[in-house]
Amino acid sequence: MNIFVCIKQVPATNKVKVDEKTGVLQRAGVQSKMNPYDLYALETALRLREKHGGRVTVGTMGPPQAQAVVREAYMMGADEGFVFSDRRLGGADVLATSYTLSQAIRSVGDFDLILCGKQTTDGDTAQVGPAIAEHMGIPHAAWVRRLTVRDGGVDAEQQLQDVIETVHMPFPCLVTVEQDIFMPRLPSLKTAREIGGREIHMIGLDAFLDTDESHYGLSGSPTQVERIFPPDNDVQHEIWEGEGLAQRLFDQLKSWKFV
Repeated sequence: MNIFVCIKQVPATNKVKVDEKTGVLQRAGVQSKMNPYDLYALETALRLREKHGGRVTVGTMGPPQAQAVVREAYMMGADEGFVFSDRRLGGADVLATSYTLSQAIRSVGDFDLILCGKQTTDGDTAQVGPAIAEHMGIPHAAWVRRLTVRDGGVDAEQQLQDVIETVHMPFPCLVTVEQDIFMPRLPSLKTAREIGGREIHMIGLDAFLDTDESHYGLSGSPTQVERIFPPDNDVQHEIWEGEGLAQRLFDQLKSWKFV
């Protein structure tokens, strides 16, 4: 069973500056980590490999420093990793990002199953995974909390808003997983020693099947950010001390017409 897991390096803090002209996060100098939801996707892949055999490949779109999350995936047990890195891919919106990843995945191999976390903590759209599948023309299921391999495909149990739905999809297919599907394992020091200097493959736009630059990055992004800015932090507070605080609080709430 050949499994590909989409992972992403995201800021480790919510205090990230934004370029007001392009709407792109300024990641330089900001500590990063693997997107937490991707850890559940990676754990799912590793457990499926343990049960059914095969290989687990991970890939991320980002700058060269995104090799760090591939290295972390190696320490958890992934077999092979790619960083899809090219300045021409920068500034992509959901459509361009998903198209880039669909082209990148096609360029590195044929996979039975593609796994993604349900969303990323820096974008929170939850759209990239299903959009990858649409670009690739394969079936997909989102918000999956249980996954079973059967009859040349998978049974995916989806946690929808009001109901739980189970669908069967033939391979190849794509699944985005919920955080309660499995508890991710910790990176292994033993594995870290074993992998040593295992290669991380760096792939650029020129290796894709479609090399038309207008389909990628800012050029391939139909979403135009009119303006983006951090919210004002104008919180005011008072510290009250002494007796009669309950009455004072009541009087204050009454003056605000809360009571």
